[in-house]
This record gives sequence, structure tokens and C-alpha cells, in this order.
Amino acid sequence: MKHQLLLGAILFSLSGSLLAAESLCQQKEQDIQREIDMAKQHDNQRRVTGLERALTEVRAGCTDEKLKSAHSERIADQKHRIAERERELKEERQDGDKDKIEKRERKLEEAQHELKKLEAEPY
Repeated sequence: MKHQLLLGAILFSLSGSLLAAESLCQQKEQDIQREIDMAKQHDNQRRVTGLERALTEVRAGCTDEKLKSAHSERIADQKHRIAERERELKEERQDGDKDKIEKRERKLEEAQHELKKLEAEPY
């Protein structure tokens, strides 16, 4: 049992090291290929077609720098959206409409959750 746990830990750490050694573009290609495989399993030809087009585009023009730049831009846009939601919430709190305040709070929480999700993604 101890040997199995040790072997599992070693394999897990190696997979993390190998993943770190891959470029972001290679990771993106693999992610898209996994999505294509899943779409084929579910017989979703429209999704397969779109994903194959995306895979072709990634293979043709992907660079790690472009991915990082686009990712940083999406994060900045989301931070801007959060600031906007905070401003809207502040305005609603001044007006005092409880239903609208709750709606604005929900939208703010969703935007914050989306930011956390974006920040956790590699690209």
C-alpha cells in the first residue's frame, strides 16, 4: 500500500513537471483535442467542426506571448467589469430598493467568481 502511494505521488509530480515543460500553445491544442474527442463521443458534429477550426487556428498562429497577452487582457476586462458592478451596487444602496440591491450583489458575486476562474486558468 505504501509503495502504491509513493508511486502515485511520483507519477503525479512527474506529470506536473511535464505539464510545466509544455508550452501554453501545446496545452491549448491538447485541451481542444480533448474537447473534440468528447464532442465526437456525444455525436455533436457542429461542435466538432467548430473545435477543429479552432485547433487549426491555434496550430497556425499560436504563441505563448499572444496567449499570455490575451489572458491578461481578459483579466483586466473582468476587473473593469467588477469595478462597474461595485459602482452600480453602491448606487442601488443609495436608492434603497432591496430587490435591486440583491440583484446587483448577485451580479457582483458572479463577476468576482468569473475573475477567480480566469486567474486560475493558464491561458
